[in-house]
Amino acid sequence: MTLRLAELASLFLKLGIIGFGGPPAHIAMANDEAVLQRQWLTPEQFTEGLAICEMLPGPASTQMGIYIGYVRAGQLGALVSGVCFIAPAFLIVVALSWGYFRFQGLPQIQDIFLGIAPMVTAIILAFCWKIAQKMLKDRWRLGIAIAVLLLTTTTSINVFVQFILAGLLGCWWCRPSKENPRGWVVPPLPLLLANLPPETLTLSSVWGLERIGEFLVPLTLFFLKVGSFIFGGGLVIIPLLEFEVVEQLHWLTRTEFINGVAIGQLSPGPVVLTAAFVGYKVAGILGATVSTIAIFAPSFAFIMLAAPLLLRIRQNPWIQAFLQGVTPAVLGAISAATIPLLQTTFTQAHGWSAIASGLIGVAAFVALIRYKLPTWQLVPVGAGLGLLMGLIPI
Repeated sequence: MTLRLAELASLFLKLGIIGFGGPPAHIAMANDEAVLQRQWLTPEQFTEGLAICEMLPGPASTQMGIYIGYVRAGQLGALVSGVCFIAPAFLIVVALSWGYFRFQGLPQIQDIFLGIAPMVTAIILAFCWKIAQKMLKDRWRLGIAIAVLLLTTTTSINVFVQFILAGLLGCWWCRPSKENPRGWVVPPLPLLLANLPPETLTLSSVWGLERIGEFLVPLTLFFLKVGSFIFGGGLVIIPLLEFEVVEQLHWLTRTEFINGVAIGQLSPGPVVLTAAFVGYKVAGILGATVSTIAIFAPSFAFIMLAAPLLLRIRQNPWIQAFLQGVTPAVLGAISAATIPLLQTTFTQAHGWSAIASGLIGVAAFVALIRYKLPTWQLVPVGAGLGLLMGLIPI
């Protein structure tokens, strides 16, 4: 058993360090290493595990690592593989968060994120575009997406409540019938979802000792909720975090939020590690640790405690119907979240900066949609362009 745990730790530390390219790349690497090279799982076991992870809330690629560890070495194996996969990216995000908040007043840092912001906005818009092409094939789905977009931008109704209502609509619209007892077959896709001072929270100290006592419970409860209700993970986290940590909790400014998403993109791990950036702002390294543990805890619990049950219920037609309603609601919420992000990204002090940001954003969108470039390659390019913009005399 000790040898198996050591092998799992070695493999997933390596994947955690080199795993750039997002969930598809992570899953492909895991399949190559665990199935093709080491034969720890059969292809059927891997496919079965992937089907479970795709229907669960949380980052699917991280859950796949936990699942591989579970099959290879039981509960302890699941814990080792998951922690080792997350740890490198967590350390990178915390280090980048420290650097960002420590040096954000420098003109060069401001220039870097001036170029990164339109890249991040383009990544979110491209994500919306891809989901829309796959999912908005019926008028009722389009109607749900538009309704959530309008409700999110014009009312204060919690996004989570909107998703529950959309899921219930899906249960009614795609309900099983005698002619189709299995209901609609659903390709499982994303979900998402939280008061404090009216002014934005000031930056914590590096370790956050003075803040962790006050914010331990709020951070834990908030990110447990996020981790429990984000189906598919990835960029679906954006609407919830943007609405909650910027507008409701006032933990981050909108500019800090955009830059935090960019820092999440720069790491080799899942984008949900943006939670570590939020936690660092609130309560330093301790806050980042609490936030990361809380957002990933549901993923560990689902795989380690409920995998056998989930194998059975994932085919339940009512669950599939519920997800049919949730998916277009997710798209509407993400689209609504891009509106203030666009305003922040493209509203610059100087007209030429706004024009340059717009051109960078359009170019990034085309690169993602037309040429399918990986997002992690675009963010450093945006940083370089931002520095060049900073050299242009005003």
